[in-house]
Amino acid sequence: MCIAAFIWQAHPLYPLLLLQNRDEYHNRPTDPVAWWDGCGILGGRDAVAGGTWLACSRAGKVAFLTNVLELHAIPEAKSRGELPVLFLESPKSPKEFAETLVKEAHQYNGFNLILADISSKSMVYISNRPKGEPIVIQEVSPGIHILSNAKLDSPWPKAQRLERNLKEQLDKYGEGEIPVEEMLDKLMRDTVKAAKSRLPGICSFDWEYSLSSIFVEVETPLGCYGTRSTIALTVRANGEVSLYETYLENDTWKEHTVNYYISKAKVH
Repeated sequence: MCIAAFIWQAHPLYPLLLLQNRDEYHNRPTDPVAWWDGCGILGGRDAVAGGTWLACSRAGKVAFLTNVLELHAIPEAKSRGELPVLFLESPKSPKEFAETLVKEAHQYNGFNLILADISSKSMVYISNRPKGEPIVIQEVSPGIHILSNAKLDSPWPKAQRLERNLKEQLDKYGEGEIPVEEMLDKLMRDTVKAAKSRLPGICSFDWEYSLSSIFVEVETPLGCYGTRSTIALTVRANGEVSLYETYLENDTWKEHTVNYYISKAKVH
């Protein structure tokens, strides 16, 4: 189901610092983070539907999404993973792209989508849930935010736990360099589950309880489901981008880092 924590325009060294876990069936074909052929997109790739859960571009755009936890999905819906790709390929600003998406958002199952342009210091959030309610495009304010499987900054137990732990880590390092890989390991490998009385009560009790930790691992009739990719994305004030990923491949955890500079960066 995925969870992300990010700091936006609120740290002197990092206009954006993002941590994200991707949860999926372990047997679903997936390509780890890499540059995509024929375009300037860097991200992981769902080899089944062709989309991504998090990606960025040389032009300074970033997009990531999570699914909304809901009881019934629409089998014929469009793939949510195409949304970050469409934004990164588009010349539109985050707000312009989101405004265009409003007309087609009903064609997708429940999603939370963050769109950012580093150079213009613009970030918006859009979701097509709850069903039947007007879709609101929200400018994301500077600060710490958590995105899980309800609306941005919803007070779900795992989101509140991640936010609290992230703030503790940031207090520890102050305004200096952040050892991102170390922080990723401390925050995103957390297997503590929520108190049963605090589950949202949307799906079955057992399923929600299994998904209530930041790092997820649960056996299902369809195979093991859980966290299979953890990403740390940092963007520095000079336009340097670093994307570090640990990912599961054939039951083995691997890791790699990709660095690049935003072209014609103007992020001061």
